[in-house]
Amino acid sequence: MTENIELTHQQERAFQPQKLSAPRDFIIPKTIADTEDDTPLILEIGAGKGKHALSFALQNPDKHLIAIERTRNKFEAFSKLATSQQLRNLDAIHADAIAWIVHAIKPNSVAKIFILYPNPEQHNPNQQWLNMPFFEFLLSRLQVDGEVILVTNIEEYMNDAERQATKVWCLPSVRYRVPKDSQRTHFEVKYLARQEVCWELSIRKPKWYKTRFDHWQPSTPDIKK
Repeated sequence: MTENIELTHQQERAFQPQKLSAPRDFIIPKTIADTEDDTPLILEIGAGKGKHALSFALQNPDKHLIAIERTRNKFEAFSKLATSQQLRNLDAIHADAIAWIVHAIKPNSVAKIFILYPNPEQHNPNQQWLNMPFFEFLLSRLQVDGEVILVTNIEEYMNDAERQATKVWCLPSVRYRVPKDSQRTHFEVKYLARQEVCWELSIRKPKWYKTRFDHWQPSTPDIKK
């Protein structure tokens, strides 16, 4: 990791990826391991039971989606559906997203990242995605003009995320109201049915953007492919 680069953000706390071990039974999907495959790579963090992931993969056969879910019962429901549908452009991953991304995803390789209705962590705001030092690492995995899509039904969470995107991460972003007929996730269906307003933030990575991790890759070669 380069220490003396001129960063384009204001996050002083540095994430320490070298301290994270690879998840148990760690496997890198063939699509990521194949350096000659130019299929656009998409990430979904917190895929739940897979409603959005399955729909996205079905509707976008020209893209490859890696959908990560940590909770076992949700992942098992998701994995069962993914297996039954046999979508070649979808990999369902059961792991902690932070550790898995650190060990599996190369710099400048992801076209889009979905974070749909994350835990709002209202009692621990430092664990919100844009408040974590890990977000810098996540940005280093994003391609130039790549996009992070964050969606929530909690306006305070969205207000803070929008503020962090601008003031801390120095990134261009656009905020939208989610259409009332949107049905991407089970949470989204539930919230909109209750007449709640759901918010979406689109964050783009400019060409000039620099992080501490733009050339960082794990040093552990003993992975399965």
